[in-house]
Amino acid sequence: MSVELPLWRAIAFFRLLTLAYAAFRYLAVHREYAHPLGGWLFMAVLAAWTLATARSFLSAERCAWPLLAADLGMAVTGIMLTRFLDAPARIALPEEVTLPTIWAAGPVLGFAAKGGWRTAALAAAVVGTADIAERGAVTTDNVHNIVLLLVAGCAIGWIVDLARASETALARALQLEAATRERERLARDIHDGVLQVLAMVQRRGAELGGEAAELGRRAGEQEAALRALVGGVPQQGGPAGPRGAAPGPDPAAPQDLRALLGRYAGARVTVSAPGTPVLLPGRTAAELAAAVGAALDNVRVHAGEGARAWILVEEEPDEVVVGVRDDGPGFPPGRLGDAEREGRLGVAQSIRGRLRDLGGSADVVSVPGQGAEVEMRVPRPRGPGKDGTA
Repeated sequence: MSVELPLWRAIAFFRLLTLAYAAFRYLAVHREYAHPLGGWLFMAVLAAWTLATARSFLSAERCAWPLLAADLGMAVTGIMLTRFLDAPARIALPEEVTLPTIWAAGPVLGFAAKGGWRTAALAAAVVGTADIAERGAVTTDNVHNIVLLLVAGCAIGWIVDLARASETALARALQLEAATRERERLARDIHDGVLQVLAMVQRRGAELGGEAAELGRRAGEQEAALRALVGGVPQQGGPAGPRGAAPGPDPAAPQDLRALLGRYAGARVTVSAPGTPVLLPGRTAAELAAAVGAALDNVRVHAGEGARAWILVEEEPDEVVVGVRDDGPGFPPGRLGDAEREGRLGVAQSIRGRLRDLGGSADVVSVPGQGAEVEMRVPRPRGPGKDGTA
């Protein structure tokens, strides 16, 4: 987890620093102890324990609960030994501190990072109880130390709990986004193939009548059911790529967009492109070509088989622009929104969805009686060459 790892490293560093502080402080006051040799023995054990467990405190996986419990036991042992090793007259002094001093806060921080604020509060209570027992009474210094431990431990524990909840929410959001993108990709592919065929069968069946009309009616029912499915239920897996737009073995290999769009040229489709290659990464070129194909499908469906279309490819310094214009009847404002609500994904998914996945955009402009125009923009790859390669 991104938040926990630096926190565990900070705790490991804190334990080493506080060990050094405890050793130097005891060096300064050991002559005032009733049994200084016992204090040095504890310092040696504390140093050996801290160094031996230093690597275990670098991550939550290494620092198991038994280790944390033993670390807390070491802190409590040092606090209680102070009562027996220090001079009785010094124990009652306000400035008197225990043998481990602030090293005892390390286990509290470890409990906070491992289990959150509740376990941190429990560890702080154990250390605070030992501190009171060492003094033999509740003092102002005791209360001060306990409050500091509780505040520090609970604050860090609360941050850890919040970070874990945020990480879980982020993971769920990423899973939902991935499922949504997969559904949109599947919807585009289905619209490019199956839905177009079903819609054609429905229209031709209605025109021919008889048994063909019944076949067309059933095709229409299947089309409606399939539109509802791809529009509302996330799907797993999916086709390998868009219809007729496989970029080849290496999706990142540059391809000339002109070659892919040239397939659409015909008696009623005019393709205008620069005289030099328009190089894009394979997947980008294939998806952009598939979006142009979807726009032409819309021209045939909504403007009629006799409508003409023009494809214009333009290169700009930072992006490639492809426009698809037709001389059909056009459509009124708000028609695209109505189509999307009805489950018709031609523009929403097959065109805009593809461009969005490529980091680009698609704008549709239409005026009734003056045809329609789709302008698609994709960013050019950054690199020394036009295709982003060195």
